[in-house]
Amino acid sequence: MGTLKRTLRDVGALAAATLAVGASFGAITIGYGLPAWVPLVMSVLIFAGGSQFLAVGLLAAGNPLAAVLAGLLLNARHLPFGLAVADTIGTRWRDRLIGSHIMTDETVAFALAEPDPAQRRRVYWLVGATLFVTWNTGVALGVLLGGATGDPNAFGLDAAFPAGLIALILPSLRDRDTRRVALAGAAIAVLLTPVLPAGLPVLCALLGLLALVRPPGRRRAPAASGPSADPESAAADSAAAPISGSGAAAGSVTEEARC
Repeated sequence: MGTLKRTLRDVGALAAATLAVGASFGAITIGYGLPAWVPLVMSVLIFAGGSQFLAVGLLAAGNPLAAVLAGLLLNARHLPFGLAVADTIGTRWRDRLIGSHIMTDETVAFALAEPDPAQRRRVYWLVGATLFVTWNTGVALGVLLGGATGDPNAFGLDAAFPAGLIALILPSLRDRDTRRVALAGAAIAVLLTPVLPAGLPVLCALLGLLALVRPPGRRRAPAASGPSADPESAAADSAAAPISGSGAAAGSVTEEARC
């Protein structure tokens, strides 16, 4: 019972955040000058916050092909997600189609946190349906808000999504390699923003993954085996060898004297 209450509490908090971010997306889309039906239809048919934010920026800049490419790149992570929750979603085609459509990072994370398969299935559909409804509700409210104010950025809604992304990646930055890639990607995006159309600097930020590539000379050599593994030990052994030999010779002389 305690686990259920905790799950419902967490889902409620996540739904509130999703509502706010959805409202920011709807308002920002109107601020870009796109028709009101674009964010509404996109949210129902695509339902991918990060891809939608990036897509409207590229569409407003006149780069529809880049918007499609960006969406494919950002949502490629759903391939391993689908493999991880394939049994959880269900075996019927209807369940698979709807379940894959409402799949998000949060939905998968909540489901996989449940050890019981039946509970995992219930949590998956609960979280997925809740986020789908709250996201589309937020987008509709944002469209109304953006149309009424004319300048949605006056409310600071344009900062909601970047702030949410930063909050999500902060725990991962404890890892040194992840931190190196994030900083390199951010630097690339900032440098290219003045010279490239909107949205393309984010795609170029993927070049930050090159920060993980190390020159062959810097790779850690495997531990050597044998006498040459430790130079100090080898030197000590070579120094001790004559001593051992002298001791053996002395013992031989003593035995001959006894005879």
